[in-house]
Amino acid sequence: MVDYASLHPDLIATESEADTRARRIDPRLRDMGWDVVLNSLISREDIAPGRIAVGGKRENPMSCDYVLTYRDQKLATLEAKRAGINTAEGVAQAKEYARRLRTRFTYASNGRTWYEIDTKTGAERDISGPPTPDDLWARTFAEDLEWRNRFGDVPFETGGGKWQPRYYQHNAIQAALEAVARGEDRILLTLATGTGKTGIAFQLCWKLFHSKWNLSGKPSRRPRILFLADRNILASQAYNSFGAFEDGARVRVSPDEISKRGGMPQNASIFFTIFQTLTTDQGGKLGYEHYDRDFFDFVIVDECHRGGANAESSWREILNHFEPAVQLGLTATPKRTDNADTYAYFGDPVYTYSLREGIEDGYLTPFRVRQFGSDRDVYQFDGADEVLAGEVEEGEEFSEADFNNKIEIRERELHRVRTFLSEINLKEKTIVFCATQNHAALIRDLINQEVQSPDANYCVRVTANDGAGGEAFLELFQQNSRTIPTILTTSQKLSTGVDAKNVRNIVLMRPVNSMIEFKQIIGRGTRTFEGKWYFTVYDFVKAHEKFDDPQWDGDPASIIVAPPSEPNGPMPGGDPNGPEPLTPSGGEDPTTPKPEMVQIKLADDHIVNIAATTFWGPDGKPISSRQFIERMFGELPELFKDEDDLLAQWSDPDTRKALLERLAERSYDATILAEVQKAMSAEDCDVFDVLSHIAYDRNMRTREHRAEVGRRRVEDQFDPKIAAFLDYILDSYVVHGVGDLDRSKLSDFARIRYGTLKECGAELGGMDAVIGAFVGFQRHLYTPSN
Repeated sequence: MVDYASLHPDLIATESEADTRARRIDPRLRDMGWDVVLNSLISREDIAPGRIAVGGKRENPMSCDYVLTYRDQKLATLEAKRAGINTAEGVAQAKEYARRLRTRFTYASNGRTWYEIDTKTGAERDISGPPTPDDLWARTFAEDLEWRNRFGDVPFETGGGKWQPRYYQHNAIQAALEAVARGEDRILLTLATGTGKTGIAFQLCWKLFHSKWNLSGKPSRRPRILFLADRNILASQAYNSFGAFEDGARVRVSPDEISKRGGMPQNASIFFTIFQTLTTDQGGKLGYEHYDRDFFDFVIVDECHRGGANAESSWREILNHFEPAVQLGLTATPKRTDNADTYAYFGDPVYTYSLREGIEDGYLTPFRVRQFGSDRDVYQFDGADEVLAGEVEEGEEFSEADFNNKIEIRERELHRVRTFLSEINLKEKTIVFCATQNHAALIRDLINQEVQSPDANYCVRVTANDGAGGEAFLELFQQNSRTIPTILTTSQKLSTGVDAKNVRNIVLMRPVNSMIEFKQIIGRGTRTFEGKWYFTVYDFVKAHEKFDDPQWDGDPASIIVAPPSEPNGPMPGGDPNGPEPLTPSGGEDPTTPKPEMVQIKLADDHIVNIAATTFWGPDGKPISSRQFIERMFGELPELFKDEDDLLAQWSDPDTRKALLERLAERSYDATILAEVQKAMSAEDCDVFDVLSHIAYDRNMRTREHRAEVGRRRVEDQFDPKIAAFLDYILDSYVVHGVGDLDRSKLSDFARIRYGTLKECGAELGGMDAVIGAFVGFQRHLYTPSN
């Protein structure tokens, strides 16, 4: 064997890490059988791309130099250092990789020395080199389990390399398979919405199917697997996702299929259906009663927190009937009081991946919050307003929960619609959560009246009453290439089951009382999509207070929830007086009769938005403006050495732009800086003055003051024609702020003032002179004597 410790000793000082890996570590691993022994693999893994930041940049990405995999089990991680660096420098990283990838063993090596950590026992030691695949397998799994070995012999279905499991998906799959191999019959996986639970279920079934696992304990036949969902769209999505299975292996158990077959399907391996189909009469018996109790070997309960495990639910009858089967629950919600029954039934999850982890890893999209309040959030009838329907006593008060259940004020709903329409990009996909199905119909109609889109299906309602038509609209909405429908209104239906990657806006127009449902609603926007740096929650009902709940595990982006602005009036072509009272074209809620809803027409329909600035800390909790600014005080010195450095960076448009980008990467983007100005009553000051005040307690000067001093210096330093042009730019700076001093604005000013760039250059002595003056005069604007 080659003596790797003495290999090329004269090159150690200049050897790069890539050289060390190629010359020392890779050959040693191959000598020990890695990438040689069947089903063994050496790979580099990009563990996480890193949190998505403004502009699409990634923060804190993580990759591991080596992952040692055998029989689809990740057995060890390895952090490599170049030969000239002490192996100990890689130990901390190696331990973090092992924690993420859940490997028992991890290593650090510079190719000359090797260090091993056993994360299970805590033992650490120097070793002469890496172990073989079989050695590492035997040390990782002291107890030999037949089914673990059989599962390991079935590779993942990667579609020819098109799909590779993310680290948390691999962890979840292996944790569930390990539980099956150990004979556990109730298993729970808790993963945030948008992290690929259906893909995890597919790979589990793939391994079970091809290893011929079944309840007999002998690999004598393929298993029969039941995939249970509570909505048709979820069952259909899963059915389509399992398309790699051979012909005849899958069956969709639906009324149409039952009718076509003349009874409940029996001849398949994987059955996809909803609880309702199995709990309704099918030829004289309930659907599930057509199957023997031991018919299914494995049952997957999707979104199991929604009732499948609830002892009082009729759905529980299905799980009890198939009691002999191994049952796997999939949920996105950590254990809470309101879903304790799920955890009591399935037990603690064998693996958990939270919303917070998904956002920090960059596999889920961060979100921002826009909070709205008005003087009509609570309404008290004083006799002045007109009662259009129902009965109401003078002095009677209505809270948010009463609106669109007990009382309807259409002007209030129109105001909210106009408010969020004035905020969003009208071409971006948006979901609006409403109080009832009738309310969703009203909001749909108001949106379509306001936007006046040429397409009749710009905004559509998708609720239980919309049936197949609503499902068809939802399928179109989920297609990333389709732009119509653009906005969906709903009440309860879309809190789950919307696998649409390009949702940019979530609008909350009804209270969300359940943390479980709140997480599901937020999950409608978390899926990543190219160019989607964040999504926005427009909150009219103070749902943002859920972020302060101890059970909330997914922080919003560190932003300011800006005070609401007055909404725009009607969109082009809309009725300036708003719509007349109308009867929504949707159906009624299928509930018990209620008293007639009170309908009010305001005597004065003017509704005033209430400004309330809220700041969010890095832990996702609301903090005061003072606390937020103190946080900035601690972080700003990391971006510039001292006052002189700040001045030097700010006085040049290029270095200023770079500084602003670094601020944005730390979540202090233009929106946040503007809100800090408001909190400090410094809207008429330059951002430079705000930063100087926070960092060095310097007095702030208004932009107008800076511009006046700048004008005097411009007159002294520049040709009169150029001075006049710069004076014009300063006027705009006073009104709009430092953004008008960016290089990108110069061409706009030149065209507005002179018609074309060519004419501007001809008038002012050439564009080089104009650019030089534009950059140069900014130094005068920020000189300390100002």
